[in-house]
Amino acid sequence: MKSKLILESSDVKAILVAAENEALLHDWKVSIALVDEGGHLLGMLRLDGASPMSAQMAVSKAVTSAFGRRDTKVFEDIINNGRHSFLSAPGLSGMLEGGLAILLSGQCVGAIGVSGVKSNEDVQIAKAGLDAFLATV
Repeated sequence: MKSKLILESSDVKAILVAAENEALLHDWKVSIALVDEGGHLLGMLRLDGASPMSAQMAVSKAVTSAFGRRDTKVFEDIINNGRHSFLSAPGLSGMLEGGLAILLSGQCVGAIGVSGVKSNEDVQIAKAGLDAFLATV
């Protein structure tokens, strides 16, 4: 039997706090979602002023990243480079930059999705959460 790494509630809180702090530092009104490796929501924040659509998009980006075991920018690039049929991939609706997979020891343990500002800024927020987590493991 194999061992499986999982995100604990303290990890979820630390990731969300670090990502929130990055967004607040720049006064970015975003939604931040964190899912486990199966795409199940572990935690979410919709900051004051963030659009309702950003909440749905943040979750979709996180789920897509977790299912694909990679950052959502990879999927966006595939589509932008002409493989439009990839838009019909089942279960993947957040194929826009802003979702980061959380990989440890070759395992995907979850993903972070951010939506509400420019895509590179969404990534900056998600990366702040990811970096804070990786600094503790």
